[in-house]
Amino acid sequence: MNATQEKLKDQVEQALVAAFGADFAGVDPILVLASNPKFGDYQANVALSLSKKLGKQPRAIAGAIVEKLDVSEICEPPEIAGPGFINLKLKTAYLEAQLNAIQADPRLGVPAAKTPKREIVDFSSPNIAKEMHVGHLRSTIIGDSIARILEFQGHDVLRLNHVGDWGTQFGMLIAYLREVYPDALTTANALDIGDLVSFYRKAKLRFDADEAFQETARQEVVRLQAGAEDTLHAWKLLCEQSRREFQIIYELLDIKLTERGESFYNPLLSGVVEDLDKSGLLVENQGAKCVFLEGFTNREGEPLPLIVQKSDGGYNYATTDLASLRYRIQQDQAKRIIYVTDAGQGNHFAQFFQVARKAGWIPDDVELVHVPFGLVLGEDGKRIKTRFGDSVRLRDLLDEAVSRTHTDLKTRVQEEERQETEEFINEVARVVGISAVKYADLSQNRTSNYIFSYDKMLDLKGNTAPYMLYVYARIHGISRKGDINFKELGNNAILLQHETELALAKYLLQLDEVISSVEQDLLPNRLCEYLYELSKKFNQFYDRCPILQAEEPQRTSRLVLCDLTARTLKLGLSLLGIQVLERM
Repeated sequence: MNATQEKLKDQVEQALVAAFGADFAGVDPILVLASNPKFGDYQANVALSLSKKLGKQPRAIAGAIVEKLDVSEICEPPEIAGPGFINLKLKTAYLEAQLNAIQADPRLGVPAAKTPKREIVDFSSPNIAKEMHVGHLRSTIIGDSIARILEFQGHDVLRLNHVGDWGTQFGMLIAYLREVYPDALTTANALDIGDLVSFYRKAKLRFDADEAFQETARQEVVRLQAGAEDTLHAWKLLCEQSRREFQIIYELLDIKLTERGESFYNPLLSGVVEDLDKSGLLVENQGAKCVFLEGFTNREGEPLPLIVQKSDGGYNYATTDLASLRYRIQQDQAKRIIYVTDAGQGNHFAQFFQVARKAGWIPDDVELVHVPFGLVLGEDGKRIKTRFGDSVRLRDLLDEAVSRTHTDLKTRVQEEERQETEEFINEVARVVGISAVKYADLSQNRTSNYIFSYDKMLDLKGNTAPYMLYVYARIHGISRKGDINFKELGNNAILLQHETELALAKYLLQLDEVISSVEQDLLPNRLCEYLYELSKKFNQFYDRCPILQAEEPQRTSRLVLCDLTARTLKLGLSLLGIQVLERM
């Protein structure tokens, strides 16, 4: 809730008590943004909810509240509309004062969290010996944006990359490479990532078809777990090879992560099983050690167990996730742990969260959050694939976005008869292409599937990154044309006269509310919607109000409005992991 809304809420709460007595202290005034701007900026809907309790008509209740309501410093006199809505319209002088107050604030009036917490965001999480594909796009981009917003709010954020770097697949791959390419197990960079993926696929086929090879692979896993020097060395080489490839993509996307793979928790797995046993939760079922869950059943309607140790003594994802959860609470001291994965893993998280709670491992002040997201679909409405039926490599998808942007930009430069260097075109293409992919993903409600379309995401019109980057560049074009240094404008008074100035001003002052809501609900699309609406409101202001041609003091006032808009766009886009450009 932004500062203005909070002040108004407090005033309505006080008026409620003054009108109806102390029993109404703490009653929610149901103060929301007005449904229609022509009625004002905010409306309090509490009168309708109190009608039955007070035995009065809502309009009469609203009248009694308004009689005791003092918002004269912030609003015009309140008005009662319809069945009992209390409409509040912000005073122009109040808006001017609020904007003048945030001019010198690098946070643009957004307060930091009152009680900063240690928060963990677990995101991206590719598998070693496999290339990052389009399935990793959403986790990586959504997780990074959530981490950026929490960091901006002042929380102590640990960005964790829980990579798949342990288990049967390594025994399988190492056993296969011993036969067909032993140099890869002793020499760094003997394989590139594409070859490694190809060998992995062949190893999997062999594993599925050949029982003798299965046993050889299992023995390699045993050797790996026992720390056999040659197997351990081979494993480290394979991990390092994949890690370098991941880092290329992370640098392209400007993603910062701390890698802590499944192998990190391997020494802790036996302790997880022992402690579950001591707590009386462990049940042996067909040789496996399990915890039975409430609310989960198999197809036959029988209680569903979560296996924490297989019948052969091996562990699985659930064991590792339980170990990592305990470590993050006990060692990392996290108070909120956020897991950003596809919605298909929802049951898995619900299950191991339940086991951890039953075991008493989750303190009351620790919050566990699964942040699910939908699928990336092709324009045919099906899972996006290559024409050969494979998952699209993330690197190829990003390169294609940059390439298309480069082609479009060169054409535009030629049509406009501009002289631009190849270096300029390359940089703009990189920023716009990568930003377009990020924004297209983040602007969707993360719980939904979305259709991936280069044409839509690269469009200069509509709810896209290029549209917002263009608005930002347009503002800097004003400064170049007028030879204006926004930083030298100082704290000049803002004067709001035109209706588009007022609309833009009101929207600029909603930034803190939007960021606060994303901090709580972890839905970055709300920030995208805000930035898109802000961009549209700026364009309406730009189209209808002269800026450089205006007379003083209006000219400087409008330049300050331009600067505040640009700074808000830059801040908001940076929280989405998107760079800005002063020229496009």
